[in-house]
Amino acid sequence: MTRRTRFIGGGVVVAGAFAYMIYAGVTQSSVYFVTPTELQAAPVPDKAYRIGAMVAAGSLKWEPRTLELTFTLTDGKASIPVKHRGSPPDMFAEGRGAIVEGKWMPEGHFKATQILAKHSEEYRAPDTPHPPREGTGR
Repeated sequence: MTRRTRFIGGGVVVAGAFAYMIYAGVTQSSVYFVTPTELQAAPVPDKAYRIGAMVAAGSLKWEPRTLELTFTLTDGKASIPVKHRGSPPDMFAEGRGAIVEGKWMPEGHFKATQILAKHSEEYRAPDTPHPPREGTGR
């Protein structure tokens, strides 16, 4: 085997390893979520899912003493009851989008371990309750 052949062979091995690392990184970091309609079509008990949908109006109930949070996610076609233990995120509300991570339970509800509240992409400056005072620089 000549020196040039070994050099080319080593380059192919390094390039292949590099390509695999890129592929593995992209596939592990890509996140896919299902809709309530997709989940209800073929739910698998105790399987981890990520569901993206809207929080149904009138479904949000939170008990501060026990930290029990229940709500319903809907995509307009299907609805899924969700149970979570903990306080809701700040921007979490009825009529807003949410992504929940957790497992589908055999009892017929989704047990969320994490809730991500979706928010508007539009920035709005907070309203100033009082005009700045003269001479204070505020």
